[in-house]
Amino acid sequence: EDLEALIAEFQSLDAKKTQVIESSCPPPSPRLNCSLCAHPERDELILFGGEYFNGQKTYLYNELYIYHIRKNSWAKLEIPNPPPRRCAHQAAVVPTAGGQLWIFGGEFASPNGEQFYHYKDLWVLHLATKSWEQIKAPGGPSGRSGHRMVACKRQLIIFGGFHESARDYIYYNDVYTFNLDCFTWSKLAPAGIGPAPRSGCQMTPTPEGNIIIYGGYSKQRIKKDVDKGTLHTDMFLLKAEGAAKEEDRWTWSRLSPSGVKPTPRSGFSVAAAPNNRCLLFGGVHDEEEEESIEGDFFNDIYFYDIGKNRWFPAQLKGPKSEKRKRRRGRQAEAQAAGEEEQQLPPPQGPLEIIKEVVAEDGTIMTIKQVIPGAAEDKDRSGSEEEEEEGGALGQPVEPCPRSNAMVAVKHGVLYVYGGMFEVGDCQVTLSDLHSIDLHRMDEWKVLLEMDPKTQEWLEESESDEEEDDDVEGAEGGEEEEESSEEESEDEEGEQQHPALQPGEAQAQYLARTEQYWLRLARSHMGPEAKDKKVLKVAHAMAKTFYEDPV
Repeated sequence: EDLEALIAEFQSLDAKKTQVIESSCPPPSPRLNCSLCAHPERDELILFGGEYFNGQKTYLYNELYIYHIRKNSWAKLEIPNPPPRRCAHQAAVVPTAGGQLWIFGGEFASPNGEQFYHYKDLWVLHLATKSWEQIKAPGGPSGRSGHRMVACKRQLIIFGGFHESARDYIYYNDVYTFNLDCFTWSKLAPAGIGPAPRSGCQMTPTPEGNIIIYGGYSKQRIKKDVDKGTLHTDMFLLKAEGAAKEEDRWTWSRLSPSGVKPTPRSGFSVAAAPNNRCLLFGGVHDEEEEESIEGDFFNDIYFYDIGKNRWFPAQLKGPKSEKRKRRRGRQAEAQAAGEEEQQLPPPQGPLEIIKEVVAEDGTIMTIKQVIPGAAEDKDRSGSEEEEEEGGALGQPVEPCPRSNAMVAVKHGVLYVYGGMFEVGDCQVTLSDLHSIDLHRMDEWKVLLEMDPKTQEWLEESESDEEEDDDVEGAEGGEEEEESSEEESEDEEGEQQHPALQPGEAQAQYLARTEQYWLRLARSHMGPEAKDKKVLKVAHAMAKTFYEDPV
């Protein structure tokens, strides 16, 4: 009830807007779980909604932004009576009447992030007239978020999602269609065995009017207050028999694709690609251990060939390749060893690039990038040149590994906006923009870099001064690691161990001196020790020294 009152209050503020205002503006502030769609007629991308969490408070948006591709500029479009603020909704574009953007569902969260309201409303943005319209038709899906929706053969098709309350949650595997000609909902009852309930899956329409489902995430309660998450890796075809107008003419069947499937992950992004393909970008694979939470974040691309029922990893062809090896938070000796490593023959199997970070709360974070197949010699020599010119911490030539990125394809070019990754308990919300030509697959282009000033991460129990430190640290960038390494090197020359500063918290001390303790742990354990174990030992040494410097 409180959330509904809050939503109504926001809507009353929106109702005061009476005219359409389009104005040039800076890029949108960081946000997650918004929608990004390509305009069907213009060289524009349309961004709507989303959320932002700064460690203490959750912000919801219903802003509408237009990205002008040719100008590489943003505009904000204020239109009267928009949908209420939301995130984790779905949007689909159709070319009808100069273009329409359809939006269904999503959620509104309380500022403390502990309560959720799930929408079941359907809206259309008429792009030609710049007007919002709510479509009220009975028989639609229940309120949900994390579902998937595509436009296919003059209808919207919705699958899956979840609904969460304070006490319980439920995942869905139902299928609904919305007819774009007569504005009516239908719940399908397909024959065959379909996917288990899930959210965040890949949903792709085929030219024949069928639907492909891949992957997704769900969780179930195994005992009181204990949930078990499942990363789905199965694949299904929802086939429309005949005219596909009767409910019983749809059939589920399981697909067994050939090729190299994406590694298990959640939070990946999906888009339609040229040549009867769809693509999957990024994501995360979380593993919880006793002393650390590991999140393997990805920035790779996989293509699925719809006609051949085959997966394959994307390979960059140009001089600037995603195979460039970047390191974060490693000691100088390891960087030197890495330079020698690059001159070795290329490995035949998948190549893993691992970045390990000790967060300010002491949590060990592993960011992993997996490069399928054997790296080519020319890519390796190219990466060596880049390392020499810009240093190991130079400007990246691809989006950093992330999950929940917003993606769209226009004229065969993939645009990747924002997303997130985690460092310990800190969530870094990105707002950068990259593109890559899917025909040429030569190199990533950076259209908008991340602005560190937009980052903040607040801890409940910290003072204002510590919160300012968190704002700087939340960027998670390489400059931070570089400076901390220089500081620890200076300190190392002055005394045996870096001294504590007056009033310094343990997490702050660990973040400031991590490079010193990493080097010390490595020297004790030897080069054969695994990086993960070295990090744990370094963490323990620093903690011990902090508690009893004498």
